Amino acid sequence: MFGSSFGTLFKITTWGESHGKGLGVVVDGCPAGLPLDERDIQIFLNRRRPGQSRYTTQRKESDTVEIFSGVFEGKTTGTAISMLVRNEDQQSKDYSEIASYYRPGHADLNFDIKYGFRDYRGGGRSSGRETIGRVAAGAIASKILQELGISITTYTQSIGPVAIDYDRFDADQILQNAVYMPDADAANQAMAYLESCMQEQNSSGGMIECRVQNMPAGIGDPVFEKLNTNLGKAILSIGAIKGFEIGDGFQVAKATGLSNNDCYQMGADGKIEKISNHSGGITGGMSDGCEIILRAAVKPTPSISATQKTVNQAGENIEINIKGRHDPVIVPRAVVVVESMVAITLVDMLFAGMFSKLDRIIEFYK
Repeated sequence: MFGSSFGTLFKITTWGESHGKGLGVVVDGCPAGLPLDERDIQIFLNRRRPGQSRYTTQRKESDTVEIFSGVFEGKTTGTAISMLVRNEDQQSKDYSEIASYYRPGHADLNFDIKYGFRDYRGGGRSSGRETIGRVAAGAIASKILQELGISITTYTQSIGPVAIDYDRFDADQILQNAVYMPDADAANQAMAYLESCMQEQNSSGGMIECRVQNMPAGIGDPVFEKLNTNLGKAILSIGAIKGFEIGDGFQVAKATGLSNNDCYQMGADGKIEKISNHSGGITGGMSDGCEIILRAAVKPTPSISATQKTVNQAGENIEINIKGRHDPVIVPRAVVVVESMVAITLVDMLFAGMFSKLDRIIEFYK
């Protein structure tokens, strides 16, 4: 199977299955001298860990990370960093019935068509648990960004019909409620909506918003290596993501040039600045120095208890009720996954940007 690696200069390779012995990641390209230990990684993994509220799967996993290489005496060595999270509470028997049919909204049928067999225990590599490796690598990327003064704020923008009110935006609220919303009132409404979904044996989708502060201008390239292109690939590679937008996003289809263009003016510091930020901090494929704003649309959890129609391997039409432990909403646990993939992409492209001018190379090696 191809496609388990992402990045060029800062490159990650994830491995493992939902019901195997464990999952992990190898990170290549991390510079030497970055302070790092398991606690830095664990903070990120704890944000996606299951079983923390009524709105996540009740699978009991500590998701404890172990660093096997690339770190010595609390700092990175410049060599490959290998990390492992062991599976502790896999209940494969919950999935034994699934082996005989194809679940709606899952990759079961496609796996059979492509490979001739599939790991039916939670979806194997297509399981949401695959994102453990991404998040562990994202923690390292985020530490590199911190060294550069770049910060990322990611949160739930909406769940089902409930969206945050930006007039009530409070970043301190993000980690204070089970749905990771920066609006306490919206969070309470969203949780009430999820309760109704659960009573109906149903699930909900939602939107994640991510903001990057202090990103320098000029990162990215104007053709195939656009910053927005690579961010789009990174975010859309997350299993549950079905839509991606930057800045005004799909609303530009209703805009005019006059309303959508970001005009310029001379700032008080004597530098050119944008008057607006409809572009979401990326113009012509390159960061423009403004806040980068992107959003990811997350589909409803496909594993639901309500009756659904499908086909079994014998070619018979059947009705099913999926058993097991499943999130009624994916959005809250996917917030840190989106943040991690953004961080990994930014670091990779920041490293590539170091070679864009000859004088920088001469200055470094002289």
